[in-house]
Amino acid sequence: MAATPYGTPVEILLVEDNAGDADLAREALENSKIRNTLNVVGDGEEAMAFLRGAGKYAGALRPDLILLDLNLPKKDGREVLAEIKADDDLKRIPVVILTTSQVEEDILRSYNLHANCYITKPIDLHQFLNVIRTIEEFWLTIVKLPPNQAT
Repeated sequence: MAATPYGTPVEILLVEDNAGDADLAREALENSKIRNTLNVVGDGEEAMAFLRGAGKYAGALRPDLILLDLNLPKKDGREVLAEIKADDDLKRIPVVILTTSQVEEDILRSYNLHANCYITKPIDLHQFLNVIRTIEEFWLTIVKLPPNQAT
């Protein structure tokens, strides 16, 4: 299995309130060629706590990549994206929007908030798994991610 240049797994944060989609993403990434650690949180407030190492997430490793749903409880993904990209310590972490929304306003707003890409989740199980594998292939194999450190 490949890993980061230092042999450590790629850290992925999935922000997803649908347990079924989270399980499918976990399954697809477990069968990955790239060594990774997938952390899953179910709402926007948890996502920000995780990213800031607050509360039960004290000591959590900083993710190399964030997969973010837009339609989340407590704090929606649009707010989470805005906070991430406004924070000097977090803004370089690539954020992939992975959502069911095909609304043009959501797409435009996400890119205006500096999302790194926008992917609409397919409804079909096999297509969903393929999307996760494609994300993995592109973001963890082809793309050079920024160093995993706050600076």
